[in-house]
Amino acid sequence: MSNEDLLGFVTAVSGDAFLKVEESLGDGFVRLKVSEAERRQAKHDIRSVEDIVVELLRNARDAHASRIFVATTREGDLRTMTFVDDGVGIPTAMHDKVFEPRVTSKLETMVMDQWGVHGRGMALFSIRSNASEARIAASEQHKGTALTILIDSAQLTERADQSTWPVVDREPTGAFKVCRGPHNIIRRVVEFAVEHPGIDVYIGSPAEVVGTLYSLTRDHVDASDLLFCDDASALAVWQRPGGVSDAGDLTEVAESLALPISERTAHRILAGELAVLPTVFQNVAGASSAATDSAPDIYRDRRGLKIHHTDLAQFRGELEAAFDSIAERYYLHLKCEPKIIVGKDDIRVRFEVEKED
Repeated sequence: MSNEDLLGFVTAVSGDAFLKVEESLGDGFVRLKVSEAERRQAKHDIRSVEDIVVELLRNARDAHASRIFVATTREGDLRTMTFVDDGVGIPTAMHDKVFEPRVTSKLETMVMDQWGVHGRGMALFSIRSNASEARIAASEQHKGTALTILIDSAQLTERADQSTWPVVDREPTGAFKVCRGPHNIIRRVVEFAVEHPGIDVYIGSPAEVVGTLYSLTRDHVDASDLLFCDDASALAVWQRPGGVSDAGDLTEVAESLALPISERTAHRILAGELAVLPTVFQNVAGASSAATDSAPDIYRDRRGLKIHHTDLAQFRGELEAAFDSIAERYYLHLKCEPKIIVGKDDIRVRFEVEKED
């Protein structure tokens, strides 16, 4: 390109537009800079609030979460959603960087599922590009994550009906399938829960989610561990509401997880007055059973096999000891304690390992 042509081109695309272009190709065609192409791709990736829900559920799944809690509210045009999971977590130094383009923990793998390709390192960048706010509220390695999103419906649309649950049928194989209903936030969560029955997914208001986190922690964590816990932040993210016994402390912990509640609500949670949320799977399985007027539904409690947390802790210790023998021979280390997932009729164990250099 001659200096004269370049001057004409700069004039034609003056100001901010020039900063978006790497090269003029003539006849009105240009080559965009990488940063501008990424920005446009990000805008295209997320077309609705429901798209954000899918991306964040997939992120939690890929972080090996076995529990995901979705808290959502809307005031006027503003939708707030907070996702809490018990996955591998995000180091503090990465809390902002994970929202940059092409940043991913999935170096060797991409996932193809019913929603498309996942693992390009663009999901969180796309979400922040379309949302009014997107941030990590709390996360540490091996302690899970709380991530919150603020969305202006004037900028990003959502379905008008956000209260109706989809209709779910059971197929002859015993699997569940979403067959009809509005394509709202709840439906996206239900579709994910049906697709991944090994993950406990919960959805409700911030108060309902905090109450459920408190109750589940009290049920699953040894009472002595909670009794001698002086700092709730030492616990996994999802367990922190259960690590306090004072209403004032509970409101502070909830706020730190982007789950704001009043002190009055905190008192009700501590008193056991708020019902614990069922899992999404339990909800749809129960509804399907009632709709078909069938015999008592063995799927109503998907996790028909129940193991006490003290026995799970002992089993986890035995697994670590058993792993040592193979670790020595193959120069392996455990990244974290073995993950044990108790299903309806199976027990799955996952070892996350790294090799010595």
